[in-house]
Amino acid sequence: DFSEPLTRAKFEELNMDLFKKTLGPVKRAIEDAGLKKTDVKEIVLVGGSTRIPKIQQLLKDFFDGKEPTKGINPDEAVAYGAAVQGGILSGEGGEETKGLLLLDVIPLSLGIETVGGVMTKLIPRNTVIPTKKSQIFTTYQDQQT
Repeated sequence: DFSEPLTRAKFEELNMDLFKKTLGPVKRAIEDAGLKKTDVKEIVLVGGSTRIPKIQQLLKDFFDGKEPTKGINPDEAVAYGAAVQGGILSGEGGEETKGLLLLDVIPLSLGIETVGGVMTKLIPRNTVIPTKKSQIFTTYQDQQT
């Protein structure tokens, strides 16, 4: 069996490029919402990797010292959100879900490849689903299938 000690400092050094990449989706979500990072009132971490102290520190630094909320278990946050959505859809959420609206959106743009390998977007990411879009395309060459 292989066994090798790994210090936190070495772990952080080995993974720093990955840790920094986690800020990209955070920045994009804020931008997509039309907000500035100073508009964010609460930072909720979701998923087991958010337990990594360096990720927590990077987020704290990004949000100018604002601490992430510790009240929700990161491993249970998605299930909690699903339960809230279930309560809303079933009408059994009571006062806690009254006035809440959770929208399901498409996470990536959907499109079709056109001439030159270019993707023509039909449905942009973050579009609320279900949705419908139609557009007419023609073939590039005669007799093309």
